[in-house]
Amino acid sequence: MSFTGFIVQLLNGLAGASSLFMVAAGLSLIFGVTRIVNFAHGSFYMLGIYAAYSLAGWLGPMGFWAALPLAAVVVGALGALVEVLLLRRVYKAPELFQLLATFALVLVVKDAALWLWGPEELLGPRAPGLRGSVTILGRPFPSYDLFLIVVGPVVLGAVWLLLTRTRWGTLVRAATQDREMVGALGVNQAWLFTAVFALGAALAGLGGALQLPREPASLEMDLATIGSAFVVVVVGGMGSVPGAYVAALLIAEVKAVCIWLGVVEVAGVSLSFSKLTLVAEFLVMAAVLIARPWGLLGRPQAASRAPGGAEQPLRRPRAAFVAAVAALLLALAALPWLAAGAPYATVLATDLLTAALFAASLHFIMGPGGMHSFGHAAYFGLGAYGAALLARAAGWPMELALLCAPAVAALGAALFGWFAVRLSGVYLAMLTLAFAQIAWAVAYQWDGVTGGSNGLTGVWPAPWLAQGGAYYGLTLALAAAAILLLRRVLHAPFGYALRAGRDSALRAEAIGIDVRRVQWAAFVVAGAAAGLAGALYAFSKGSISPDVLSITRSVDGLVMVLLGGIQTLAGPVVGAVAFTWLHDAVARNTDYWRAVLGGIILLLVLLFPQGLAGFARQAGGRLLRGQEDGAAEGGR
Repeated sequence: MSFTGFIVQLLNGLAGASSLFMVAAGLSLIFGVTRIVNFAHGSFYMLGIYAAYSLAGWLGPMGFWAALPLAAVVVGALGALVEVLLLRRVYKAPELFQLLATFALVLVVKDAALWLWGPEELLGPRAPGLRGSVTILGRPFPSYDLFLIVVGPVVLGAVWLLLTRTRWGTLVRAATQDREMVGALGVNQAWLFTAVFALGAALAGLGGALQLPREPASLEMDLATIGSAFVVVVVGGMGSVPGAYVAALLIAEVKAVCIWLGVVEVAGVSLSFSKLTLVAEFLVMAAVLIARPWGLLGRPQAASRAPGGAEQPLRRPRAAFVAAVAALLLALAALPWLAAGAPYATVLATDLLTAALFAASLHFIMGPGGMHSFGHAAYFGLGAYGAALLARAAGWPMELALLCAPAVAALGAALFGWFAVRLSGVYLAMLTLAFAQIAWAVAYQWDGVTGGSNGLTGVWPAPWLAQGGAYYGLTLALAAAAILLLRRVLHAPFGYALRAGRDSALRAEAIGIDVRRVQWAAFVVAGAAAGLAGALYAFSKGSISPDVLSITRSVDGLVMVLLGGIQTLAGPVVGAVAFTWLHDAVARNTDYWRAVLGGIILLLVLLFPQGLAGFARQAGGRLLRGQEDGAAEGGR
């Protein structure tokens, strides 16, 4: 840990902060104006480096420097096209459905990149004129990294001048603070949104293109980048470009210091700070959000002036619905006998049941609770690891480990939820993501307990459950009971109090409801249900890995809830079954399954903006009203 090494690591952090800032600045602008949580922003970053690779190859060695801005222009034009053809059609849909549309776009873009550039990593050329290094305090430092250190402030200055010295920039800043008022003043919001989205995509593309000499282009860059970009935006403050730069510097330097510290002996215990780089940004985000919920340079969001449509109150299920559910459960119970010649049917049905329970637990806090979680996989993973460790390390019987796993997840939900319920909106969602990533990092690196990246194997059901469809029957019984229990809780006074806090926290507090305590309890209940789903999943697969705690697992849960419909209790179950079945069916029949699945999701979002179950409820309501009107006409 020399002083020169410290300085060099700080410079490395500054170089890495430039590209991260550009991605985050574009994401911050897009969210600030359009209020879209753009999951596809990482895809624009990925396309930027791929486009720069192709353009540098076509233009030759001396065309490298022209390829970087041209790649940004190409990605910006693609962003404008996406906004005009897709996002304009979903602006009036609930904000979370816009998120679902951008997630589907991620799948389509990933397979488009696979088709155009192939699955192999592509290493770009070195930058002409900056291929060597300079000596700093006796240590070599890449010349191109010095160029990146300069580029970041230059881009920040250019964006700042654009936003503060032009009429267009004034409109963008006004829309960031109060877009409804901007629309009321006669500004064409459609083209303003298109321009902002194109600029944001171009910044992401430029950030990716600048990484061409530093790292190879790969298909995994999209989701790997979007997580860090979200963190930077939230830490800096939504809509604040200078805040994004400050946050990118802070996070990059924290990582650099962790690398410089390496392994440190503290009271005879070896602490590996270098491993913290996997989770450093999420630790920073959690600390900032707890201390300053709107970010370092952000402002508390103004309340929307748009009138909000009141949701229909929850009603007791009709007799026909109860009969249909009973018939469905009987059919599912008979599945092992009905599909005796197709054993894969029970395997797939087990996956569908665990997915349905996971989605129902997430919907419990998202729909009735109004608390959007981007890290619900934390409780799924805690339940899975809890069951596996209790069965393997503690030697508990499988049945006891399965029953205790939800308690492990509930403890994690109680800890994380205590902090999360003090925030709201996207800040609450990002704090849940931070906690989930911290849990993932612990599982990924704690080799002695969790098995590290290899996970745990040999997590099998008890012998009496290994025959025929016995384990499937247990999964059906527990998942159905848990889902029905969640539904029953929402019809109890607790559920009414939870929805009251969602609709108007001030009014709920005024009549004596402790909103935070109710929301905290909802986190615990939802965490326990997700933990049960994770435990069932672990024993069904026989092994467990850190993937059960990953961002991808959390996003899958969001997609299930939104696809089915967030305003209906049946929505998460319908969405989970539809998404899991589509994923399985499409993946087994085509190499480009992501594009097909993403296209189907986009089609469903455009056709059914209220979700599949929401559309079915609306159609049933219209049919029932039509029958009642016909009967009334006939009686006259």
